[in-house]
Amino acid sequence: MLALAFAALCCAESASGIKWAAPKGWTAQPQRPMRAGTYTVAPAAGDKDPGECAVFYFGPGQGGGIQANIDRWQSQFPEKSGAAKTGKLAAAGFNVKTLDLSGTYAWSPSPMSPEKVNKPGYRLLGAIVEAPQGAVFFKFTAQAKTVAANEAAFLQMIKAITKE
Repeated sequence: MLALAFAALCCAESASGIKWAAPKGWTAQPQRPMRAGTYTVAPAAGDKDPGECAVFYFGPGQGGGIQANIDRWQSQFPEKSGAAKTGKLAAAGFNVKTLDLSGTYAWSPSPMSPEKVNKPGYRLLGAIVEAPQGAVFFKFTAQAKTVAANEAAFLQMIKAITKE
Protein backbone atom coordinates (compact mmCIF):
# COMPACT_ATOMS: atom_id res chain seq x y z
CA MET A 1 0.00 0.00 0.00
CA LEU A 2 2.82 2.38 0.88
CA ALA A 3 4.48 1.60 -2.46
CA LEU A 4 1.31 2.63 -4.30
CA ALA A 5 1.12 5.90 -2.39
CA PHE A 6 4.79 6.60 -3.16
CA ALA A 7 4.29 5.76 -6.84
CA ALA A 8 1.42 8.24 -7.06
CA LEU A 9 3.50 10.95 -5.37
CA CYS A 10 6.65 10.39 -7.40
CA CYS A 11 4.77 10.82 -10.64
CA ALA A 12 2.76 13.87 -9.57
CA GLU A 13 3.20 17.03 -11.60
CA SER A 14 2.15 20.57 -10.76
CA ALA A 15 1.50 23.99 -12.23
CA SER A 16 -0.52 27.07 -11.29
CA GLY A 17 -1.27 25.85 -7.77
CA ILE A 18 -2.64 22.43 -8.72
CA LYS A 19 -1.18 18.91 -8.73
CA TRP A 20 -2.11 15.89 -10.81
CA ALA A 21 -0.75 12.39 -11.34
CA ALA A 22 -0.59 10.74 -14.73
CA PRO A 23 -2.53 7.49 -15.07
CA LYS A 24 -0.71 4.21 -14.64
CA GLY A 25 0.91 3.14 -17.90
CA TRP A 26 1.28 6.66 -19.26
CA THR A 27 4.94 7.52 -19.84
CA ALA A 28 6.24 10.96 -18.86
CA GLN A 29 8.37 12.59 -21.54
CA PRO A 30 11.26 15.05 -21.09
CA GLN A 31 10.40 18.71 -20.51
CA ARG A 32 9.30 20.67 -23.55
CA PRO A 33 8.79 24.39 -24.10
CA MET A 34 5.39 25.74 -23.00
CA ARG A 35 4.43 22.44 -21.33
CA ALA A 36 3.98 21.51 -17.70
CA GLY A 37 3.95 17.87 -18.74
CA THR A 38 3.82 15.53 -21.72
CA TYR A 39 2.76 11.88 -21.57
CA THR A 40 2.86 9.15 -24.18
CA VAL A 41 -0.05 6.71 -24.13
CA ALA A 42 0.39 3.24 -25.65
CA PRO A 43 -1.88 2.54 -28.63
CA ALA A 44 -4.95 0.37 -28.05
CA ALA A 45 -5.41 -2.84 -30.01
CA GLY A 46 -6.11 -1.93 -33.62
CA ASP A 47 -4.44 1.51 -33.43
CA LYS A 48 -0.88 1.98 -34.66
CA ASP A 49 0.11 5.37 -33.21
CA PRO A 50 0.71 6.16 -29.55
CA GLY A 51 -1.39 8.92 -28.04
CA GLU A 52 -0.17 12.08 -26.39
CA CYS A 53 -1.47 14.02 -23.42
CA ALA A 54 0.08 17.48 -23.27
CA VAL A 55 -0.40 19.75 -20.26
CA PHE A 56 0.11 23.44 -20.96
CA TYR A 57 0.57 26.28 -18.49
CA PHE A 58 1.54 29.69 -19.82
CA GLY A 59 1.31 31.82 -16.67
CA PRO A 60 -1.30 34.14 -15.15
CA GLY A 61 -3.48 35.70 -17.85
CA GLN A 62 -1.44 34.03 -20.62
CA GLY A 63 -2.29 31.49 -23.32
CA GLY A 64 -5.61 33.01 -24.35
CA GLY A 65 -8.98 32.53 -22.73
CA ILE A 66 -10.81 29.28 -22.25
CA GLN A 67 -13.07 29.71 -25.27
CA ALA A 68 -10.14 30.78 -27.48
CA ASN A 69 -8.36 27.52 -26.64
CA ILE A 70 -11.48 25.43 -27.24
CA ASP A 71 -11.88 27.18 -30.60
CA ARG A 72 -8.20 26.50 -31.43
CA TRP A 73 -8.54 22.82 -30.52
CA GLN A 74 -11.68 22.54 -32.65
CA SER A 75 -9.87 24.17 -35.58
CA GLN A 76 -7.29 21.35 -35.37
CA PHE A 77 -10.08 19.02 -36.51
CA PRO A 78 -11.07 20.45 -39.93
CA GLU A 79 -13.25 17.39 -40.64
CA LYS A 80 -15.30 16.49 -37.58
CA SER A 81 -17.24 13.27 -36.98
CA GLY A 82 -20.33 14.73 -35.35
CA ALA A 83 -20.61 17.72 -33.08
CA ALA A 84 -17.98 18.61 -30.50
CA LYS A 85 -19.18 17.98 -26.96
CA THR A 86 -18.41 20.48 -24.23
CA GLY A 87 -19.08 20.07 -20.55
CA LYS A 88 -18.19 21.24 -17.07
CA LEU A 89 -17.00 19.53 -13.92
CA ALA A 90 -15.22 20.48 -10.71
CA ALA A 91 -11.86 19.31 -9.40
CA ALA A 92 -10.55 20.34 -5.97
CA GLY A 93 -13.07 23.17 -6.04
CA PHE A 94 -11.86 24.52 -9.39
CA ASN A 95 -14.05 24.88 -12.45
CA VAL A 96 -13.07 22.67 -15.37
CA LYS A 97 -14.33 23.04 -18.94
CA THR A 98 -14.17 19.85 -21.02
CA LEU A 99 -14.13 19.12 -24.75
CA ASP A 100 -14.56 15.88 -26.69
CA LEU A 101 -14.30 15.83 -30.47
CA SER A 102 -13.48 13.33 -33.21
CA GLY A 103 -12.54 13.35 -36.87
CA THR A 104 -9.47 14.21 -38.91
CA TYR A 105 -6.75 15.74 -36.77
CA ALA A 106 -4.51 18.31 -38.47
CA TRP A 107 -1.34 17.36 -36.58
CA SER A 108 1.58 19.77 -36.56
CA PRO A 109 5.20 18.75 -35.87
CA SER A 110 5.73 21.91 -33.78
CA PRO A 111 3.48 24.63 -32.33
CA MET A 112 4.29 27.33 -34.89
CA SER A 113 4.81 25.09 -37.91
CA PRO A 114 2.59 25.78 -40.91
CA GLU A 115 3.05 22.12 -41.91
CA LYS A 116 0.01 19.95 -41.12
CA VAL A 117 -0.43 16.21 -41.45
CA ASN A 118 -4.05 15.05 -41.63
CA LYS A 119 -4.69 12.05 -39.38
CA PRO A 120 -8.20 10.62 -39.87
CA GLY A 121 -9.91 8.64 -37.12
CA TYR A 122 -8.54 10.70 -34.25
CA ARG A 123 -10.17 12.00 -31.09
CA LEU A 124 -9.33 14.78 -28.64
CA LEU A 125 -10.26 14.99 -24.97
CA GLY A 126 -9.54 18.36 -23.45
CA ALA A 127 -9.87 19.78 -19.96
CA ILE A 128 -9.15 23.37 -18.97
CA VAL A 129 -8.74 23.88 -15.23
CA GLU A 130 -9.32 27.39 -13.88
CA ALA A 131 -6.40 27.14 -11.45
CA PRO A 132 -5.25 29.78 -8.91
CA GLN A 133 -2.44 31.29 -11.01
CA GLY A 134 -4.01 30.83 -14.43
CA ALA A 135 -5.60 28.16 -16.57
CA VAL A 136 -3.97 24.75 -17.03
CA PHE A 137 -4.80 23.03 -20.33
CA PHE A 138 -4.89 19.22 -20.62
CA LYS A 139 -5.07 17.99 -24.25
CA PHE A 140 -5.20 14.25 -24.99
CA THR A 141 -5.08 13.31 -28.68
CA ALA A 142 -4.84 9.86 -30.23
CA GLN A 143 -6.56 7.46 -32.58
CA ALA A 144 -10.15 6.91 -31.46
CA LYS A 145 -9.67 3.43 -29.94
CA THR A 146 -6.72 4.62 -27.86
CA VAL A 147 -8.69 7.57 -26.50
CA ALA A 148 -11.71 5.35 -25.76
CA ALA A 149 -9.49 2.87 -23.90
CA ASN A 150 -8.02 5.71 -21.79
CA GLU A 151 -11.00 8.04 -21.42
CA ALA A 152 -11.87 6.93 -17.87
CA ALA A 153 -8.22 7.28 -16.80
CA PHE A 154 -8.01 10.78 -18.31
CA LEU A 155 -11.18 11.90 -16.54
CA GLN A 156 -10.01 10.35 -13.27
CA MET A 157 -6.72 12.25 -13.54
CA ILE A 158 -8.67 15.51 -13.93
CA LYS A 159 -11.15 14.76 -11.14
CA ALA A 160 -8.29 13.79 -8.78
CA ILE A 161 -6.50 17.14 -9.14
CA THR A 162 -5.53 18.61 -5.78
CA LYS A 163 -4.49 22.03 -4.56
CA GLU A 164 -0.76 22.44 -4.31
